[in-house]
Amino acid sequence: MRMVDLIAKKRDGGALRKEEINWMITEYVAGTIPDYQMSAFLMAVYFKGMADDEMANFAAAMLHSGTVLDLSAIPGTKIDKHSTGGIGDKISLVLAPVMAALGVNVPMISGRGLGFTGGTLDKLESIPGFNVNLSTEQFIKQVQEHHEAIISANDDVAPADKRLYALRDVTATVESIPLIAGSIMSKKISSGIDALVLDVKVGNGAFMKTQADGEKLAKALVSIGEANGVKCKAVLSDMDQPLGITVGNALEVAETVATLNGRGPKDVHELTVALAAQMLVLAGKTDSLETAASLAGDVLRDGRAKRAFKQLITDQGGDASIVDNPMLLPKAAHRYQVKATTSGFVTAINAQALGTAAMQLGAGRAKAGDKLDMAAGLVLHKKIGTPVTAGDTLVTLHSNKPENDKINAAVQAAFTIGSDKPEKPKLIRGLVG
Repeated sequence: MRMVDLIAKKRDGGALRKEEINWMITEYVAGTIPDYQMSAFLMAVYFKGMADDEMANFAAAMLHSGTVLDLSAIPGTKIDKHSTGGIGDKISLVLAPVMAALGVNVPMISGRGLGFTGGTLDKLESIPGFNVNLSTEQFIKQVQEHHEAIISANDDVAPADKRLYALRDVTATVESIPLIAGSIMSKKISSGIDALVLDVKVGNGAFMKTQADGEKLAKALVSIGEANGVKCKAVLSDMDQPLGITVGNALEVAETVATLNGRGPKDVHELTVALAAQMLVLAGKTDSLETAASLAGDVLRDGRAKRAFKQLITDQGGDASIVDNPMLLPKAAHRYQVKATTSGFVTAINAQALGTAAMQLGAGRAKAGDKLDMAAGLVLHKKIGTPVTAGDTLVTLHSNKPENDKINAAVQAAFTIGSDKPEKPKLIRGLVG
């Protein structure tokens, strides 16, 4: 085979055969195919797309470019959840303990934040002592004993994806749905799971800005999973405003604790229960979503999920006393109030602008390798549909830096205040699979 022929085939709208894709990925990882040819191929995919079976084969080739975990030592169904990334999305921190409390195995391999979205691993590392770098043996043993573990992927997982992602980032091909789907699913399937629930974010604070694009991505993800033997369901959820009321690592852990104590924001509780219900059905605990939602609600209410979160923290070397006393989490030296200048109702929020502001305060990374300030972030006092009087605090910024007028102005500008009360956004926008 010749790479130039595969580029031309895709350029002209053809679909690559499984053998062609496997050869291309193998040779690229080996260094035989240069970046300039792979860049041309990625751009051809960006414009011409991929067929369903082509996407499935592409993801499979990437996942088999490295280590595929063998979780057969863990009895029963192994199920994970993946979010496509949003602002204030701390759901995994609540969801894993909910599932563990119900006896479902959740071996989670999670990621770090980059740009305006936060990462599950970063949030957990704001808990003193929490270790996300377990060995495979420790990971399996912990899930065997307590049904849950959340760790970082090792360098041997889907190395082709790491190289291709870096190339996509500098060739303006990140936004291609087949490439996004292949990247996500190659990493998830390589973790050895049997089933996966996907939380596909849609809105101004997500990568998928429109419902149509969200549905396309959800269908691509589910199609790839099913073709590779992983049962999948995708939930489309709203990201036209931050999820919950906190954005930032330690702040979101504190909100997780509040949710596990029954005092968290309504949307965090609602989305956790909705995703848990899908996971329970896929795991075979029940065939009724209504029953599954009731089971999830019960363990949040009666303290079992809270105890499972403590167990997760203890198992991974963290200080579980933060669950009883969140004041032990990192705290910022300063609080800066961003106030409304007009009265009315919050009619819209630019969630991405708030995510960017949190990053600039130190809660996120502008580029890989940036050091995080675990205490930095922001707390929302107003969300869409909330009445506002001029002078009310819209957001409190938590920072260890001097006050920054540009950040304050950007946060203030992220809120649109109008005279008419809007309808609150629907949290669950759809289901695929």
